[in-house]
Amino acid sequence: MYRFMEDGNGKPAATGFETFVESPTTLISMRNIWKTYQMGTEELHALRDVSFEVKKGEYLAIIGPSGSGKSTLMNLIGCLDSPSKGEYWINGNLVSDMTDDELARIRNKEIGFVFQTFNLLARATALHNVELPLIYAGMRSGERHDKAQAALASVELGDRVTHRPNELSGGQRQRVAIARALVNHPSILLADEPTGALDSKTSIEIMHLFEKLHAEGNTIIVVTHEHDVAERAHRVLSIRDGKIEKDEKIK
Repeated sequence: MYRFMEDGNGKPAATGFETFVESPTTLISMRNIWKTYQMGTEELHALRDVSFEVKKGEYLAIIGPSGSGKSTLMNLIGCLDSPSKGEYWINGNLVSDMTDDELARIRNKEIGFVFQTFNLLARATALHNVELPLIYAGMRSGERHDKAQAALASVELGDRVTHRPNELSGGQRQRVAIARALVNHPSILLADEPTGALDSKTSIEIMHLFEKLHAEGNTIIVVTHEHDVAERAHRVLSIRDGKIEKDEKIK
């Protein structure tokens, strides 16, 4: 949040400007974010002066039509891209000014990704797929094996650790992907259209799993164009034409 600096008497000091003071409950703070692409001689503003915060333990859905800017916003939240202007803070780190290598370290530490197409290694077991982030982090084999097994158990796949993706249903593959996202204990679970490749019944099961994970204390951000998916979150950020059209709590 922003507030005025205080003088020695606890009153606002006459500084003429505001300073950033992070609330201990704030996980994400986006301030006056712009993302602009150069298209020949024209500029395309995918995001226009976007500002919002996400508290630790929130369950947020970002919704908008095609071309609204929600995918661009997801890429910024996930540290897959950097804003053209503005400040992005995550867990006290000013990531909008980081290099690509620094962003990669933040991604591995702070963010667990869940994708619509699962992104699993076809020839690897569920256990090995979940171990991948721990391998990149340099964890020893015994420790990562135990952590991956625990992550699979948390998504109710403890009895499928040796199965490969082609031996699993679509819903089970997405559960493996969620376990992989959780295995590093990230600050944020960031899901991009997590039910887009699933049938209605399986979609409901996956959304119930997100509700369970949120109840266990995880911060969840779901990016979707489906209203029934967004309505399962506790807060909905609606994006249109690169701007926040609506920010409402629904639970």
